[in-house]
Amino acid sequence: MKLTIIRLQKLSDQDRIDLGKIWPDVNLDELEATLSENHRLYAARFNERLLAAVKLNIRGTQGELTRLEVREVTRRRGVGRYLVEEVIAQNSSISHWWIADDGKGEQQVIAAFMQSCGFRTQADGWIYNKE
Repeated sequence: MKLTIIRLQKLSDQDRIDLGKIWPDVNLDELEATLSENHRLYAARFNERLLAAVKLNIRGTQGELTRLEVREVTRRRGVGRYLVEEVIAQNSSISHWWIADDGKGEQQVIAAFMQSCGFRTQADGWIYNKE
């Protein structure tokens, strides 16, 4: 089965189980209630299971990625990078991208990951501008 990147607008029971493993601290009812054209949720799906997710907040031509997370058992296999690349590709009207440094995780690993996705380091996060 192929890894696919999907935009979630309504969460199935299985989506809720999988997102609970990705984001155990997120209230999924509240998350689903906030989804709209400007507040989107994307996920990486493989074999009918979600392996990674990211939220996208849109303001004009600016997109802010938040809560980027890959399930630990799936990390270092290209899932996160593919998720970021596809979210950017699927939102071609956005030319300025931002992701804040949340201070979690191994900072050197996260910085290397963001740079591999084409983002440049800023004081409190990473920025990507499409040419």
